[in-house]
Amino acid sequence: MTENDVLYEDNHLIIVNKKAGQIVQVDDSKDKSLDEIVKSFLKKKYQKEGNVFLGVIHRLDRPVSGCIIFAKTSKALGRLNKMFQEKTIQKTYWALCLKNPSPKTGHIKSFLVKDRTKNKTKSFSKKVKDGKFSELTYEHIKSVNGKALIEVNPLTGRPHQIRVQLASIGCIITGDLKYGAPTPNSDKSICLHSRSVTLTHPVSKEKVSVTAPIPAANIWGL
Repeated sequence: MTENDVLYEDNHLIIVNKKAGQIVQVDDSKDKSLDEIVKSFLKKKYQKEGNVFLGVIHRLDRPVSGCIIFAKTSKALGRLNKMFQEKTIQKTYWALCLKNPSPKTGHIKSFLVKDRTKNKTKSFSKKVKDGKFSELTYEHIKSVNGKALIEVNPLTGRPHQIRVQLASIGCIITGDLKYGAPTPNSDKSICLHSRSVTLTHPVSKEKVSVTAPIPAANIWGL
């Protein structure tokens, strides 16, 4: 990790541009997690001798890239957790899908059920047992080499929500084998990117808005 990966930093929080393939927290793979990488970065940057505090606020799926927020103080952690619960943090994603949505703008509402044994989510149009209400809005931005670049604003935060809800309207994300893509991306990523986040700073109360560059890989074609 380098300074180029840091989108915003002050005494209370750090927002970084996660690379596709990184895990946010340690899982069964035992691969080095992003929170550990950020801790090491801060320890070296500020020449800290002791442990570095870093609070995980939210997550992105392993094959997804883009903006992710970490808390550098316990005060910020508590307040940011509350902001996520109250849905006052605005998140925008870009998805490169295999077909255009119809209509070009829309509002998807469905009930999602997570199968934890298969690590896969199913979407249902009507309320079902264990189904969690989920919604997002989307807009087709432009066509890119026969694919559709779609901007997505999730209004709830469910596991694999954007992936499964876009797939439910036929807009399968490029490289997403789990939800219907016929071929993988060469780097095992999927073309889903946390493009920007906007929030009220948990301590200063100033507006913070950052945008994460699209991955340099030519998979996106942008």
